Amino acid sequence: MRKRCAIVLLLLASLTATAQRTDLLSRSELVLTGGGMNYLGDLNDQSAFGEVHAGFGAGVRCRLDNRWSLRLGGSYGTVSASEDWLEWRNLSFRSRIYEGLLLAEFNFRPFGPGATESQWTPYIFGGVAVFHFGPEALYEAPDGNTSWVALQPLCTEGQGTTTYPSRRPYPLTQLAMPFGVGVRWRLGKNFSLTAEYGFRKTWTDYLDDVSTTYVGADLLSAEYGDQSAALADRSNIPNAVGIKRGDDSLDDWYSYFNLSVGLNLNMLFGWMRSKRCRN
Repeated sequence: MRKRCAIVLLLLASLTATAQRTDLLSRSELVLTGGGMNYLGDLNDQSAFGEVHAGFGAGVRCRLDNRWSLRLGGSYGTVSASEDWLEWRNLSFRSRIYEGLLLAEFNFRPFGPGATESQWTPYIFGGVAVFHFGPEALYEAPDGNTSWVALQPLCTEGQGTTTYPSRRPYPLTQLAMPFGVGVRWRLGKNFSLTAEYGFRKTWTDYLDDVSTTYVGADLLSAEYGDQSAALADRSNIPNAVGIKRGDDSLDDWYSYFNLSVGLNLNMLFGWMRSKRCRN
């Protein structure tokens, strides 16, 4: 009798776990995104769509109810800006962005696969992100060859020098606060389409390697080499020590606008299981 009861309990636990797993999968979807990344900072403080580069991402969205969702994902893209038209500064950069984020999303309309739920909705989102960046600039060597050079190790604003000991090299992995708006459409029971525009508020002013003042070619050449001095001041007429190179009162931002497709995980895993069984 005890063995039969134990077997029944094990079967009930297995069925409950399977049902819970199926329910979680049915409320979750794989999200694939593609769009553009843009930067706002010292070298682009006016245009929301400056130099736009392709961005890509992937993640998982879990629907808590027909209003709230959680999304875990990652994105990759490039940001850049150039001021070759501004002779007194003439700075430029590019930086690859790798980010991981956790978002909460709120639908303004009850959204889901049910017959009584809306098939489209505007929504807002916010959360936290960890991102890695690395500003680079084109450097023309004395022999005429050009190459992209990482700027952070060159300490172009005197970070770590004997003259500016309080200026420390900036970390390349930082936190950001993503937030934005979007519109989502239901395409049948197992698919969704989303258009989204999101900003990333960072707590660094060095996404572009530009923040404080010029420190002079002599100091940089002596402590970090001629390459550092050349990339710190690329103007036609060298700037005096102490002249503003950037505005350290404002941190840099970047944005990611994209289209995404959502695929229901229960459908996706069911399709994968059926393919494995046929093979």
